[in-house]
Amino acid sequence: MNGERLAGGGVNEVVRIGATVRRPAGPHTPAVHALLGHLAGKGYPGAPRAHGFDDEGREILDFMPGEVAHYPLPGYVVADAGLTAAARLIRDLHDATEGFSTAPGAVWMLPPREPAEVICHGDLAPYNCVYVAERPVAFIDFDTAHPGPRVWDFAYAAYRFVPLTDPGGPEGSAETGEQARRLRVFADAYGLSAGDREVLAAAVVARLETMVAFMRGRAADGDAAFASHIEQGHDRLYLGDIDYIGAVAPVLTAALLAPDKP
Repeated sequence: MNGERLAGGGVNEVVRIGATVRRPAGPHTPAVHALLGHLAGKGYPGAPRAHGFDDEGREILDFMPGEVAHYPLPGYVVADAGLTAAARLIRDLHDATEGFSTAPGAVWMLPPREPAEVICHGDLAPYNCVYVAERPVAFIDFDTAHPGPRVWDFAYAAYRFVPLTDPGGPEGSAETGEQARRLRVFADAYGLSAGDREVLAAAVVARLETMVAFMRGRAADGDAAFASHIEQGHDRLYLGDIDYIGAVAPVLTAALLAPDKP
């Protein structure tokens, strides 16, 4: 029953046993399991079901067959069809969380944000997206779920899926014009509101700033995984992207708000 250790997992060790995945639990896990139960009740197919805990105290979740996308991103992730399908999967997820009642005293890993329009996944990215035949079908790793605005979750998804990283940075990316075009495809497929389009670039910057602060805080508290990330320079990479996105925000926003072509 040792299971098969799965690649990825971020700061957690993830083990597959048969048709299930075992992951370390935390104070936030009951709230996440309640959310997954709500999604199951809504018939949303793009999330694992939770099955309690095993004898070692690990949470038990469905194993979602398919492949997750790691860096460098495969072409199908950033192609228009891939971006469109991912954005629609995100929209369906957000819509399915509406009406979810947070239990009194519920604990989330990340702090809730106002307005709490939906339950944000908190880490929408290709490495948490399951692809089957190059098509996104599900999201995994809901540890960072928390109540918040749609645009807050969408902003991080845009950063990861488009992606909006600095073309001159260590990870590279498409040039700004192509990023802006892809971002418009992503926003249109989601059905992002005009108001959210106006603030999206700023939301991406703010989301990355909170992530850097979170990483540094956890590292300072003695979390070895996050300390390793800081040592590897992940925070500096995000700070570079923050500067880049702030500089090109007018280009991104103009593309988001441009009239539809006849």
